[in-house]
Amino acid sequence: MTNRLLSAIVVAMTVLLIGGAYAPLPGNHAGTSRANLRTPWGEPDLQGIWQDPTQTPLQRPAQYANREFLTDAEIAAIDAKREALDRREHRAERGTEQDVAGAYNAVFESHRKTGRRTSLVVDPPNGRVPALTEAASRRVEMERAYQANPHKAPNPGTWNTGRMNRADGPEDRSTSERCLGSMLPDLNAFTRVVQSPGYVAIYYEHGQGGGGTRVIPIDGSAHLPSNVRPWYGDARGHWEGDTLVVETTNFGPRTFYRGAHDNLHLVERFRRADAETIEYSVRVEDPTTWVQPWTIKMDLKKNPDQYNRIFESTCHEGNYGLTGMLANTRAAERAFAAGKGPDPATMNLALGGAGGEADPFEGGGD
Repeated sequence: MTNRLLSAIVVAMTVLLIGGAYAPLPGNHAGTSRANLRTPWGEPDLQGIWQDPTQTPLQRPAQYANREFLTDAEIAAIDAKREALDRREHRAERGTEQDVAGAYNAVFESHRKTGRRTSLVVDPPNGRVPALTEAASRRVEMERAYQANPHKAPNPGTWNTGRMNRADGPEDRSTSERCLGSMLPDLNAFTRVVQSPGYVAIYYEHGQGGGGTRVIPIDGSAHLPSNVRPWYGDARGHWEGDTLVVETTNFGPRTFYRGAHDNLHLVERFRRADAETIEYSVRVEDPTTWVQPWTIKMDLKKNPDQYNRIFESTCHEGNYGLTGMLANTRAAERAFAAGKGPDPATMNLALGGAGGEADPFEGGGD
């Protein structure tokens, strides 16, 4: 059974859950106590569309050292600088590949308000992702060299998820360009939670990367055998008081999160703090990748039910983006063969990104 077929089955299961078991909470629940936010079968109700409305770097910028929180004055100053960014006319040298690759500016992007935390990483206390192990550093360098090579090169033994410097086929392009961009932990997605007795389903709307669904049993069942490796890993949940704890293992070779692959291990916690907030944390562990585990913490805010919906994810514009990338390279190859253009191997196909100035929260863009 292919991963695509497994994904289709998961989505079908989620549709059944939504159609048969979803009991939406009316309105915004202003003034509703946490004790009353429960499903008809008595579990804490996590249902709704959630997102972190703030803009907080994953890692703590150096100037904030071991400070976990910003002051009100610092938040106001950063917001003012972000609002002042033009992000419209900033361009690389005109006529270069880098100039053309900067396709998105302020028309497509907006700034969220600055969060109170100086980083999403709260452990280690310095707010930084731990160092890679020596083996992981070598592996990451091999993957980068493989992606940068414009010609066929020996595969480093991992499935490509990044933007390659060639376009011989769809496998050379990044997962987001193939509408497979959602990976765990997904920290920037709109997240829809649906519950039924024995299961929690979570859908991640990842924008141009496409969306994805996890169906998490909370019935005490065991993890899948180690040779079964779903796209989002194998998740099993349980309640610890009012907190949903989800442990995810069995990630596969297509997994890539900051250098981690098959051995990634996540422990997530979801707690309904009030009518508008889920306290979320995730402990990230892979002893073959980082020298120690690390933890992310964020507050997810509820979107109003009455006018918010998540529609079918259509990924990039018209879903023709990947076809255009491959067709462009074939045309460049034909032009080169006819002596009418440059060698495609000299073109930089690994560029990408958006136009505009750097974020004023200096050092926190990773």
